[in-house]
Amino acid sequence: MILHLRAAGSSLVLDVPVQDGGGLPAVLHWGRDLGPLDDDALAALAAALVPAVPPSAVDTPLRLSVLPTREQGWTGRPGVEGFWSGTGAPAAPLVPVGADRVGERAVRLTADAGPVRVTTDLELTEHGVLRVRHAAENRGDDTFVLGALDATLPVPDRAREVLDFTGLWAHERRPQRTVLGHGAWTRETRHGRPGHDDPFLVVAGTPGFGFGTGEVWATHVAWSGDKRQWAERQALGRAVLGGGELLAPGEVRLAPGERYTAPWLVAAWSGTGLDGLSDRFHPWVRSWATGRRPRRVVLNTWEAVYFDHDRATLDRLVDVAAEVGVERFVLDDGWFTGRTDATRALGDWTVDADAWPAGLHPLVERVHARGMDLGLWVEPEMVSPDSDLARAHPEWVVGGGRLPTWRDQWTLDLGHPDAYAHVRDALVALLEEYPVASLKWDHNRDLLHGSAHRQTTALYRLLDELRARFPALEIESCASGGARIDLGILPRVDRVWTSDTNDPLERQTIQRWTGVLVPPEYLGGHLGAPRAHTTGRVASTAFRCATALLGSAGIEWDLTRASADEIVEVRAWVADHVARRGLLHTGRVVRVDGADPAVLVHGVVAHDQREALFAVVALASAEAALPAPVRLAGLDPQQAYRVRTVGASPLQIQAAPPPWLAAGGTTLPGRVLLDVGLAAPLLAPQNALLLAVEAVDADDAARFTP
Repeated sequence: MILHLRAAGSSLVLDVPVQDGGGLPAVLHWGRDLGPLDDDALAALAAALVPAVPPSAVDTPLRLSVLPTREQGWTGRPGVEGFWSGTGAPAAPLVPVGADRVGERAVRLTADAGPVRVTTDLELTEHGVLRVRHAAENRGDDTFVLGALDATLPVPDRAREVLDFTGLWAHERRPQRTVLGHGAWTRETRHGRPGHDDPFLVVAGTPGFGFGTGEVWATHVAWSGDKRQWAERQALGRAVLGGGELLAPGEVRLAPGERYTAPWLVAAWSGTGLDGLSDRFHPWVRSWATGRRPRRVVLNTWEAVYFDHDRATLDRLVDVAAEVGVERFVLDDGWFTGRTDATRALGDWTVDADAWPAGLHPLVERVHARGMDLGLWVEPEMVSPDSDLARAHPEWVVGGGRLPTWRDQWTLDLGHPDAYAHVRDALVALLEEYPVASLKWDHNRDLLHGSAHRQTTALYRLLDELRARFPALEIESCASGGARIDLGILPRVDRVWTSDTNDPLERQTIQRWTGVLVPPEYLGGHLGAPRAHTTGRVASTAFRCATALLGSAGIEWDLTRASADEIVEVRAWVADHVARRGLLHTGRVVRVDGADPAVLVHGVVAHDQREALFAVVALASAEAALPAPVRLAGLDPQQAYRVRTVGASPLQIQAAPPPWLAAGGTTLPGRVLLDVGLAAPLLAPQNALLLAVEAVDADDAARFTP
């Protein structure tokens, strides 16, 4: 039986043998849509792809199954590993049991490894996103210790270059490339969260692929705990991408009747480079969020006041926030009992009576009176050694308090039923007493213990329970910034804190690469103070505004210290973001490949291609005195467009601007903007030119051209 799944220009062809001993189901093709193929054509395809038997190999043609093992002749990383606790015997070889088509674009496969039944779900969504997930059920009488249950997908031999990511705190999502030779390029994370160095997205593609060029295949493990991802090419010529949860030894032990379900391996193919991946991932992610209201412009108090929760200062900040158009006021760390600095009180989730003698009610009233709603910072998974909770319940601390502290805190064991109930009840009490519209949910340390599976599943359960009880509540995922941004947490939150740095120079590349997978409306980006808290670098208001505009915008700056001119600029920026939010949070994200690494061009284009907003960004000095023309992506080549600059703040330009810019804009056909472009201004480093692009009728095009 040959199954062909098709959607959004992609195909998956799966060969499922029906005869006894016919082998396990194999992926024959994953990539470009093959078009409608009847049963005869599919059978001919399967026959044409039966490989030869090379010397010094198994005596039957090697077909890469969806769950490859050594017994099949696969000498790469196996898909399933484990052993029986009583005897130490490994899992038996897999034997196919059944295959069922579940709807138009989904398949469920079943195989037995002795008494262990393995179920595999494959789904190709309408957006062209492929999901693969395995589950293992112990149908025997002994405990089965699971070592791995990973998903593997084949990629063709022409995919010889691999892109993945690494990073540090405040420097997340740093791309790195390597050539895929023989062997495996493996990335593993052991943080109890994905980590700042999370591989994030592993992309295999034709050499030199870019944002708009090349053929690429990508995978992501939708899991918020320890995980591994890899790209591998064997000497026999087979190449794969794979991934799954990284289990500590003995971490998952399946008693008789118990079942383990692995996280989804989420994958996509594109024939138009990395932007083609975003064209699949973004609509799919957005399909979860139907009915959600637009992301609100926030002001977060952290870099404005830190732990100094002086009521008069906060009242002034509320008033200025409302004056510039902020929609949500988020009270960050420091509001709960005894929390005067970062060394104490995590876990004691009651409002501090010294700082807030009347509770948070006066703040709520002032925030609501100024037309905003209230957000609140929490870190429910952590506990300070110096806290009432840790003193009362040391047995609730992961590692029993023997692990080193990290940011002066330990991890609270959410897998402990009493600890879980304590945290849940404390949050419920807080949300029932105060009309809190959103929680900024932080996670400021690595776990450093082999219980990541237990902790992550408990976290998911807690988030799901709170969302069910408070359906209007919005949650922002933060983990020392961007250390937990993945497709396991994303369905449970409305926003992610992309990085702890508000330095716009760092933010440009962090947001650029995170946005390959995550749509911009999820990517929290704030207008910080002129001097960045994390780097000490000073940036203009214009550059800071332009960087925070094209995402989920907010402010993290003590506006009570801003000048009158700065307040005017901020007010105009907020108004511009709100006016363009419908485009920015629904449109197609595009990035333009350029030869000069100092210049970035990116934008958002409406799906009807009638409007767009682009940013031309100078990270550093250009390579040439006359920079290359700025090309714009994603436009309709048959449509005429008016291009004009936007933004109230002045640009720093190192030479006279090109005539079209000095004239206030130009009108050109889309094909010209796509392939030729516009003369670029020589921007000073740390400057961004914002371009609004609007379709004009053919009769009006000449009238608008200077």
